[in-house]
Amino acid sequence: MAHNTSRREFLKQSTSAVLGLGALTSLKAQSPNDRVRFAIIGVGGKGWSGMEGAARNGDIVAMCDIDSRSLARGLEVHKNARVYSDYRKLFDRRSSEFDAVVVSTPDHTHAVIAAMALRHGKAVYCEKPLTRTIWEARRLGEIARDAKVATQMGNQGTAHPNIRQMAAHIQAGTFGAVKEVHCWTDRPGGWWPQGVDRPAKGTVPNTVEWDLWLGPVKWRDYADGYHPFAWRGWWDFGTGAMGDIACHCMNLPYMALDLRDPIAVQANTSGHNKDSYPQSSTITYEFAARGSRGPLTLTWYDGGRKPSQDLFPSVPLAGNGCLIVCEKATLYSPGEYAGSTTLSVKMELPSVPYVESRGHMEEWVDAIKGGKMSMSNFPDYSGPLTEMALVGNLAVWANGPRLEWDAKRLRVKGTREYDSLIYPTYREGYSL
Repeated sequence: MAHNTSRREFLKQSTSAVLGLGALTSLKAQSPNDRVRFAIIGVGGKGWSGMEGAARNGDIVAMCDIDSRSLARGLEVHKNARVYSDYRKLFDRRSSEFDAVVVSTPDHTHAVIAAMALRHGKAVYCEKPLTRTIWEARRLGEIARDAKVATQMGNQGTAHPNIRQMAAHIQAGTFGAVKEVHCWTDRPGGWWPQGVDRPAKGTVPNTVEWDLWLGPVKWRDYADGYHPFAWRGWWDFGTGAMGDIACHCMNLPYMALDLRDPIAVQANTSGHNKDSYPQSSTITYEFAARGSRGPLTLTWYDGGRKPSQDLFPSVPLAGNGCLIVCEKATLYSPGEYAGSTTLSVKMELPSVPYVESRGHMEEWVDAIKGGKMSMSNFPDYSGPLTEMALVGNLAVWANGPRLEWDAKRLRVKGTREYDSLIYPTYREGYSL
């Protein structure tokens, strides 16, 4: 049950389980000139920076987290916010008091939370990857389109001027036709374990609502290491290195080349038990011609694997990055966000038009207030980007065979073996 209590009492009792507190008075209906009222779902970790971004652009009026320690920390800053541990109760009881939702929970809960927010008419910002499964990404885009509200995925590099300018150059043919693309990450590495056996059952901390943390996925006993971060390495909860970084490192080629709906994928991995993702993978995507772009391949590397240094011999390749091999030059963007690009040859670049952004979160807030839709909105950009990335995980699961992908029907051609990875099964009380 959720109940109201004072901030002082909460901070004394921050180990209590289910929370719903604060002393916020009723808010007026939002108008385009008012400050946006935000509910933050997932306050710890990346949720904290999402909350900071929202606070720069409006008021934090509600917070939700399954860990009372995160809520206690949040209340130190946003003293009058309502707090809950169950997002469903937040919507049932306080929906009229906020306009927009920031979702920064583990991957397996993104879709159900975002869908509920959309159906309540709320603008939604959701961390990457948009969803844990391919069907969820497709369906969430459909729900968002029907809801006609502002949406945004948290691939923050989308707003950087370099990524937009380089994408515009590629589209304009400045570097000639693109021949191949390579993207890579050092994850998991020392970030979280993968390719490991399931840990032994542990004792649930008295600050954590474990049943709520599991949310829509099948029950498993609590173990040290799932919460708050290592969940990324487990098929039931996360999307591995691909889900963590692909929506960043693949963002430049995706933006420039409209890399949606691959026709085939194939992976070579270090091996895995189909419970925890492998320690490392190499995945090759095949894309058919689209518009003026010809067919091409994109190769993804994770777990410390990288493309050949021969592709760009002049500069050591960073731990994360992207290479786009074109007829006239190869583009190298180090890091996750493509914030800078080095060319393999000296070229004087012509001026190309591109749409500048005043900030990733700010784009979304402008859309909430009636401006144009943000670039990384669910239906048109981040949903298809997430779908494309997650198709690679089907190849990771298969570990060897080439899988032909039917994007229209959301299935691997000739088999139903991968359907459970594409279409999730939810526990009672959760739906999309």
